[in-house]
Amino acid sequence: MSGIYIHIPFCKQACHYCDFHFSTSMKKKDDMVLALAKEIVMRKNEFSNEIIETIYFGGGTPSVLSNNEINFLISEVYKNYKVIENPEITLEANPDDLSPERILELSKSPINRLSIGIQSFYEDDLKMMNRAHNSAEAKKCLEEATKYFDNISLDLIYGIPGLSDEMWRKNIQTALDFGIPHISSYALTVEPKTALSKLIQTGKIAEPQDEVASNHFMILVEMLQKNGFIHYELSNFGKENYFSKNNSAYWLGKKYIGIGPSAHSYDGVKRGWNIANNSLYLKAIQNDELPIETETLTISDRYNEYIMTGLRTIWGVSLDRIEKGFGSEYLNYLLEQSKKFLNDDLLSIENNILKPTPKGKFLSDGIASDLFYLNLDE
Repeated sequence: MSGIYIHIPFCKQACHYCDFHFSTSMKKKDDMVLALAKEIVMRKNEFSNEIIETIYFGGGTPSVLSNNEINFLISEVYKNYKVIENPEITLEANPDDLSPERILELSKSPINRLSIGIQSFYEDDLKMMNRAHNSAEAKKCLEEATKYFDNISLDLIYGIPGLSDEMWRKNIQTALDFGIPHISSYALTVEPKTALSKLIQTGKIAEPQDEVASNHFMILVEMLQKNGFIHYELSNFGKENYFSKNNSAYWLGKKYIGIGPSAHSYDGVKRGWNIANNSLYLKAIQNDELPIETETLTISDRYNEYIMTGLRTIWGVSLDRIEKGFGSEYLNYLLEQSKKFLNDDLLSIENNILKPTPKGKFLSDGIASDLFYLNLDE
């Protein structure tokens, strides 16, 4: 089973914290939709033996596309690939694009899962992040969306300067009150060259504090687990049967094709990434060229990726898989490097699976990097 990711590189306005690839100019939107459709066709032979289980519209802001444009791209996938009977088809959307009329339209389309970028229910937070919606729009769109969609995910950001523990609890509780079955939540991070980075450097916004983010994370885990959510990946919580199939496939090392500028692909051996420039992407596709760079992953690369993704999920890192897939040298190295984290109660081994403890979850990315094997097979 495989997936197709379609990157829609447009946004109405730039959020201060975002470093994803997008443009705020919609001038090339029509050309882009045609180019995305063409890339879908151009790459069909890569997946001639694969079954598509998920189609995911990410961005940018995919909800800036019309329903006709979205349906056109989905139909191109169906025409050129083998698709399972009931694939998970997700649309990332912002509240300001989800009017009652638009939600009703979407409910009649093949889209069966919405991922809504709420980020916060507080006006001050939304203004600080330069979000295009306000708190009232966030609540209104959830009220409407839950009438027509069963499978909804929403995004929340924690560690925001000035966001108290009590306010953070209220943000989570508001999401719970709408009966949302999936929540993705991320710490506010300061990426280089973003507006947020400049605002912090000039003293207009306080720098996010790791201690605050860590505390918010523990509150998040506690509240969601009490409400029947499974913490199946570091930043993702879902009720039973509501895990994101698209994201789970990525963490479990399944194959996927990334369509559109800056989109990434993986075929089990090679990783590829499209050029992160709308004009150059369009020019290449119009000239029947794929604007993609690829690299073949070494054994060390594949080992490191498995460690990184495994430690972020409830599936953990299988010591049997390490030994069979990478050899005893890697297994011995992993066990040796893990000792200090096992002794500090940050990692545990149960049923031959290495996993972070509750205490180690928030630190899992840092722990993973300490377990990486560098230049073993160079």
